[in-house]
Amino acid sequence: MWRFTLFLVASILASAPAHARDRGVVIGYVAAFKGLEREMQQRGIEQYTHLDLAFVNPTPAGEVVRSGGLACAPAAPDNVTMVSGSQLQSLVASAHERGAKVLASVGGALIPPCGGDWTQLLAAPMRATVAANLIAMVDRYDLDGLDVDLEGELMTSIDKAGNYTPFVQALAEALHARSKILTAATGSYPGGMVPDASLPFFDLIGVMSYDQVGPKWGTPGDEHSTYAQAEADLTLWIGKGVPASKLALGMPFYGRGFGTFREGWSLADIKSHFGQRQLSSDVAGQRCGGCSYITYNGLPTLERKAELAGAWGAGVMVWEVGQDLQDGRVIRSVVRAYEKGRSNARKH
Repeated sequence: MWRFTLFLVASILASAPAHARDRGVVIGYVAAFKGLEREMQQRGIEQYTHLDLAFVNPTPAGEVVRSGGLACAPAAPDNVTMVSGSQLQSLVASAHERGAKVLASVGGALIPPCGGDWTQLLAAPMRATVAANLIAMVDRYDLDGLDVDLEGELMTSIDKAGNYTPFVQALAEALHARSKILTAATGSYPGGMVPDASLPFFDLIGVMSYDQVGPKWGTPGDEHSTYAQAEADLTLWIGKGVPASKLALGMPFYGRGFGTFREGWSLADIKSHFGQRQLSSDVAGQRCGGCSYITYNGLPTLERKAELAGAWGAGVMVWEVGQDLQDGRVIRSVVRAYEKGRSNARKH
């Protein structure tokens, strides 16, 4: 009997997903605003240990869930269908079957028209209502936690009013009591970093080491995230006292266009427009101020960054899963490089 039991256990472990066997943290944002079902059909999605639903926002009244689904979530391309309860249940069920976690990411860089003003939502006494409603959503849909993605000036203004860390603390206490997790996405520039006082309450911190494009930063021709930036960002957060094991290095699966090129490009777009070989480079076109080009991270750069994260003991975080190639080739390459870094670190 004991031999059969050992054989059964060995068979289960052999057939279990890689992420169920201490593969580390591989976070992928699922862009619900592109259509949740479309995103979930993306090849390679089984490579992720955590899926973050982007994005969920309370209404001005602090409402998060309504009958039939979420009260305020991005509309799909038809601009009518919101994230329904059945879609969310399906996402959670399929992820849990693979041993992955699903979190609702709250906020986002752009708050939809249906969303309330976060500076008001997190002021007392509304803050307690918003926190309770978010936790109720987690309970209702069997989510594994929440991801706080309040960014830039919005986050800074909330923190200056003294409302950011108390909100995070309230979420953390409620989630941890349920054996759930709380994560954050943060920039690494002054005015864009989550406050130090909030750091102990997060279980994972995703470092948005994506690009350096904005009104006041970015060198023409060199706007996208470099390997040196990845090293600097990890060094910064470890220097703040955050263990590397709680960090996830941002991996951009997109590019930015300048000049005559449109602004946004997925890696799938770049491959379709220029061919597979273009993904061996980090730029399409002539890179210079005033020139026309697309700047992005090609496969070699993404693999090198992933290996760095693995070697340092950090995870990786992808924006976003639907920007991969149709066959999921990029995330598979990233995970292989990440596991190589982890393996080499163990040997030393």
